Amino acid sequence: MNIQDIKEFLQTEEGKLVIALLFGAIIGAEREYRSKAAGFRTVILVTLGSCLFTILSINLGGHGDEARVAANIVTGIGFLGAGAIYRDKISIRGITTATTIWISAANGMAIGCGEYSLSIWVTCIAMTVLLSFSWFQRIIDTVNQEKVYKITYNDPTDQIEVIEKLFNEYHLSCFRVKQIRHKDEIVIVYTANGKERNHDLFLIQLYRQNQIKSFEV
Repeated sequence: MNIQDIKEFLQTEEGKLVIALLFGAIIGAEREYRSKAAGFRTVILVTLGSCLFTILSINLGGHGDEARVAANIVTGIGFLGAGAIYRDKISIRGITTATTIWISAANGMAIGCGEYSLSIWVTCIAMTVLLSFSWFQRIIDTVNQEKVYKITYNDPTDQIEVIEKLFNEYHLSCFRVKQIRHKDEIVIVYTANGKERNHDLFLIQLYRQNQIKSFEV
């Protein structure tokens, strides 16, 4: 098989599906390496399915109505992406995985339309963001990081004031989000902003507070 044969094959519907498989595998491998909910097989199938729906949309739509089926991919993939987002105790996780599903579907649509150069650019940019931008995010976190603290007090009368003084002592600006009283306990949820190192030092002090029954971060 020479170069011309390869070019002709890539222009066929089967060739588009092969490219969708390869590009989906590239992005999916990164998600699998990080043990995310939507991993290798999921991202491949999303890219492959979006490519197939786009091909069918072009074939079934006829002249002037090629986007009839493909237009619904955008809506349908939103439900799939929403399933990857979940609440872990007091934080929300899975947003990056959900957006990866979203961009993979868009990539599959581009391949289905034969926009190979666009798809290559999208794959390269997506991989750059997923692999290389984590270090930049860590730099930002060292400068300022927001954390949610859920603290349960046994005897809250004086301890609340002590904890809030600790926030100030370690240069963490805190805000009470929620306050719940249950019998002799009180649960307060704080959001606190500050340097990552200050959060670490603050956590050490929380472990030393005997009046705190439990806390979550």
